[in-house]
Amino acid sequence: MQPSGHRLRDVEHHPLLAENDNYDSSSSSSSEADVADRVWFIRDGCGMICAVMTWLLVAYADFVVTFVMLLPSKDFWYSVVNGVIFNFLAVLALSSHLRTMLTDPGAVPKGNATKEYMESLQLKPGEVIYKCPKCCCVKPERAHHCSICKRCIRKMDHHCPWVNNCVGEKNQRFFVLFTMYIALSSVHALILCGLQFISCVRGQWTECSDFSPPVTVILLTFLCLEGLLFFTFTAVMFGSQIHSICNDETEIERLKSEKPTWERRLRWEGMKSVFGGPPSLLWMNPFVGFHFRRLPTRPRKGSPEFSV
Repeated sequence: MQPSGHRLRDVEHHPLLAENDNYDSSSSSSSEADVADRVWFIRDGCGMICAVMTWLLVAYADFVVTFVMLLPSKDFWYSVVNGVIFNFLAVLALSSHLRTMLTDPGAVPKGNATKEYMESLQLKPGEVIYKCPKCCCVKPERAHHCSICKRCIRKMDHHCPWVNNCVGEKNQRFFVLFTMYIALSSVHALILCGLQFISCVRGQWTECSDFSPPVTVILLTFLCLEGLLFFTFTAVMFGSQIHSICNDETEIERLKSEKPTWERRLRWEGMKSVFGGPPSLLWMNPFVGFHFRRLPTRPRKGSPEFSV
């Protein structure tokens, strides 16, 4: 029982940080404000490789669509319209990917489980709060610890290596947009591949592309496989994310069968809370709220994330 009358539950029975521990509560508020002005980035080798692969695969699809299918086409407007549509979707997809990867997903400040902080919460006698024994923070409701980010994340849905970040309270919207735009661009690429194959079969293979027939077939076949895999994965993820938002239940909460202790925001209320405001075209815009952030003088040490 704590002096303030509340109880601190710690599964691994770690004590609260003492006043003489390494964590400095006086510098916490300034450091939190400092971090808020920076871009979030996780230094995870696997995640960074997956993120780079995502960009390379999108770049490959753009190369095949532009230089193998559209530029050699004799129909000018067919090339222009489809080129604009595909590149527009690709830009939105990669922008959403960047916003997902570089946005703080809702990390709880490290080491805030101090005596001073506990007293500042003004908890009622007998009220139970939880402390994460791994990052020494007071754990908010619906927060879970990520072993890769080394932080507790508010409303953590899952950690996705393809965006090298957790999907949580603050970046779920961008992740949903990323899966949607990748799925749409994959469908568009598959349609263009089908039309290109039909055009080449009906005419001359040497005239339907600037590349040799064997190279053209290999490039189109690989793009079809990539499009099918990307569409299947992102369509499933998009559907599961919309289902989770409409039911106000994260993937972790669903897998753990956690009984809701919070007031659920169902359907449109859940969508509004994630995308912000009433339904509008702004929901589809990954650039909303974007502003350039200042560069830090030096990276932070002792944690897998840093700000740039």
